[in-house]
Amino acid sequence: GRDGLAADAWMVYGLKDVVMLRQMVDDSSGDEQHKRVTRSKLNAMLGFCEITTCRRHALLAYFDEQSPERCGNCDNCLNPVETWEGTEVAQKALSAAYRTGQRFGAQHLIDVLRGAESGKVFQFNHDKLNVYGLGKDLSAGEWHSVLRQLVVRGYMRVDADNYGAFKLERKCRPLLRGEETIHLRRDKPQKTAKPRRAKTVLPADIDPQLWERLRAQRMKLAAAQDVPPYVIFDNKTLAAMAQAMPRDLAEFAELPGVGEVKLEKYGEVFLRVLWEKT
Repeated sequence: GRDGLAADAWMVYGLKDVVMLRQMVDDSSGDEQHKRVTRSKLNAMLGFCEITTCRRHALLAYFDEQSPERCGNCDNCLNPVETWEGTEVAQKALSAAYRTGQRFGAQHLIDVLRGAESGKVFQFNHDKLNVYGLGKDLSAGEWHSVLRQLVVRGYMRVDADNYGAFKLERKCRPLLRGEETIHLRRDKPQKTAKPRRAKTVLPADIDPQLWERLRAQRMKLAAAQDVPPYVIFDNKTLAAMAQAMPRDLAEFAELPGVGEVKLEKYGEVFLRVLWEKT
């Protein structure tokens, strides 16, 4: 992280993000060459989102570098992604989009595939289609995952100007004919609970009580200025204070993360905390 300590990085995206970003590219004022380059970059980013291998390998490859070993830190290394043979399921999804006239969005296609008894399904007589109810074995969430991956991989696109209707791309033909197979990543069930923040592990030579006093002073200043605490000093600087125990402003200025401005604004304040009697 910013303070040099271990940190978690989160990247969250879904089908709506794919649709919105691609629509922004299509509606941009750039020429066709610019749009082609931007689409290529967007597709590369989406591909990075969906990869099942070490993410660091992908990042290094972008800079024409290689690493013989997996990083051991990314989500795919710590919890290897499970994949499954999704050719038949993908064919059902593509067929549902085609049989319904390529006029409907994700929820309606899922209702058709799962055999839902909804007014919209009956209104368009989609309960009479041969794909109706063929996907009951998958949950709605699993079908959303399938559709998202088919869009990301270029087998379908979403027409944002036509109520998010799914359209088939030329690339899907070999898959529909059975001339090509596809493996999909199996998304993990979403957890409703928020991840717990990791506790900072203090070096053995730092007094825990002093550490808490420093953090309390930082929080007080941050609240007064309406800024995040790390803007005052990050954890690395607080730890250096507690370890070095500077006695004056000259020594305080030697701490990492302490510049002239912060020295003038906060030096005396934190020196008092460091040397106050408990």
